[in-house]
Order: sequence, then C-alpha cells, then structure tokens
Amino acid sequence: MNVKIENLTKVFPGMDRKSAGVTAVDDFTLDIPDGKLVCLLGPSGCGKSTLLYMICGLESPTSGKIFFGEDDVTDVPPEKRRVGLVFQNYALYPHLTVKQIIKFPLENVKGDARLSKEEMDKRALEVAKLVQIENLMDRKPGQMSGGQQQRVAIARALVKMPNVLLMDEPLSNLDARLRLQTREEIRRIQRETGITTIFVTHDQEEAMSISDMIIVMKDGLLNQIGKPQEVYDDPDNLFVACFLGTPKVNVFKGFVKGGGLFIGDDKQSERILDVKGVDDREVWIGIRPEGFKVDKDGKLTCDLSGVDVMGRDISVVCRNSNAEEVIRAIISAENEVDRDAKTVKFNVKPHKTYIFDKETEERIRFT
Repeated sequence: MNVKIENLTKVFPGMDRKSAGVTAVDDFTLDIPDGKLVCLLGPSGCGKSTLLYMICGLESPTSGKIFFGEDDVTDVPPEKRRVGLVFQNYALYPHLTVKQIIKFPLENVKGDARLSKEEMDKRALEVAKLVQIENLMDRKPGQMSGGQQQRVAIARALVKMPNVLLMDEPLSNLDARLRLQTREEIRRIQRETGITTIFVTHDQEEAMSISDMIIVMKDGLLNQIGKPQEVYDDPDNLFVACFLGTPKVNVFKGFVKGGGLFIGDDKQSERILDVKGVDDREVWIGIRPEGFKVDKDGKLTCDLSGVDVMGRDISVVCRNSNAEEVIRAIISAENEVDRDAKTVKFNVKPHKTYIFDKETEERIRFT
C-alpha cells in the first residue's frame, strides 16, 4: 500500500488565547512507495511522531490530505484505516499471556469480518513464528526480556494484516546489543511481509542501517528525502550533513575567492580546493571524517591532539581555530602519524567536502 501525504500541517493551539500556536508539521508533502521501509529521522521536537500519529489517525491534521493508495483517509477513524502501530513503550497487558495479547486486536473485530476462534489461534501462531516467539505463547510480559516484549508488540500489530505498519521509536527502551539485534529482526520481518512500514527514530545509525528511504525532518519541515547512502553522500544543507554520520561532519569557517576554497578568513587562510563556477562569498565548509588524507605537504594544517587506533582505521583528533569543535579524521591504519608532532597536515577529498552558504546554510555544489 503506497502512502501519499499532501500539504499536511498540524498546529497545536497555545496555552491560552494570547499564546501563538505551535506548528509541529508544516506543509508536508510525501509519497511513500508500496512495500518500502521508510524512516522519519530528526531530532526531538521535529514533528516526526506527530506526522506518524496523523497517518494512523490518532491526531487530526489542521490542513492537508492523507491517502492510502487511492483512498482519502484523512477523516477516516483509526480503527478503519487498517494500520498496525508499535509504540515506544510496548503497551502490553500485564495480566494476559502472549497468545492473548496477540489475539486481542482480532477479538475486537465485529460483524462478518470476525474470525472464528480456530482462525484467530492460527493467525496468532503464524505471526508469532514470524517474529520468533512461538515458544513464549503462554508467558506473560513480566516473564520476558525487553527484546521479547518488543517482538510481542510487533506481532500484535501484524496480526491484523495491516496495509501500513507504523513504528514510533520502537527500539529506544532496549540496550545497545538488543537494539542492534531487534532492528535486524524488524528489517527481516518487513522484507518477509512486504508491508509498507514507516519507522520513526532520532538515531541516524538506526535509520541508515534498515531503511529503503530516509526522510530527514527539522522544525516540522522536510529537509531531504532519499536512499540513506545518497543522503549521506550528497546532503542538501548543513543540518542534514551534520545530522548524518558518526563521527559527525567537521565544519569550518571559510570563503570562496577566485575559484578557490579557503579555510579561514582574509587575514589568515589556507586554500584547500579549486571550486570552479562558485561565486566569491563566505561559506561553511563541511568535511566528512573519511575525507582527509594525511600528507606532509598537505594544504590544511591542524594542531594534533591525539591519535586513536581503532584496528583497521585510525582516528586523528586535532583542532583548527576555524572549527568550533574538535576535528576527527578517519584514515587507514596503513598511514603513519607522528604522535609527538605538534601539527598534522591534510589534503581533502573533493567528493567528501561540502560547501554551504553562510546565511541560508543551503548546499553550494561545485565541479
């Protein structure tokens, strides 16, 4: 089932008549293809959960439309949208067994669509096997780990055979190892079922690893949409460049003059690249950690703070007066770095170097 969103806006009213409302989602337009796993990614307060709740019907939009396929579901109540929803807190009934929890949505179906008890049991077992908890059917939530409880919540959402599966930060309550394992399971389940899935997270590593497409949000606005690697390699603005990547992109103050890209200012600067076709202006310069090459004759000089050996890679930690934060350069362990040196010199890779307008922070592309 493809999901189409047209000019969707949600404004929450102020605390009183004198207070201005808060725009959580602002004129949002999006087309999610059938059978894809899509991540809504952004910092807390960016509107991603509000958007998810409007898609499922728990929140009503101030304006705009929501379509499932060709059907306008904007005013359709949640129970008639055929969506499955997995919350951040698992919301399992503590007095029920796993089997009873999974079957609960089926037991609430009325009329001709209601299944027989045998059909409910069969459907519950099928989804339990899919999420690999079929041996836990007689347990109660208090007898299970966090990862097992999350699988129960997913099974409960899937048992209705929804058109769309919605997940609101489902891994945030798990420890690091369980989070990694469970996100791999979610990806496997989504591929096996082929259900269109919308996954909300603030964790860029989580989004990059499991999604077919990521939607980066900020302040209720769509900043960029695309395949994870494409968005990482080709960010549209400074916010997207900084939000994706671990370690994060290194940002320098600089300027373009006479077809050259300089880090620094007019008083003291270093020319690091040729950037033909870019007008003279002040800019922000972003360099991915893997975009540095150690070179004794390099064009960029930094004060060396330390060298962290990470096995096949080395993290060179350094500083530059034109960068507000510590610079981290990831280079191959085959390179030698003099740990006792006061400075280190780099050349930079053009395809890992980005230019952003100083005022708008929008990307300026160069050849």
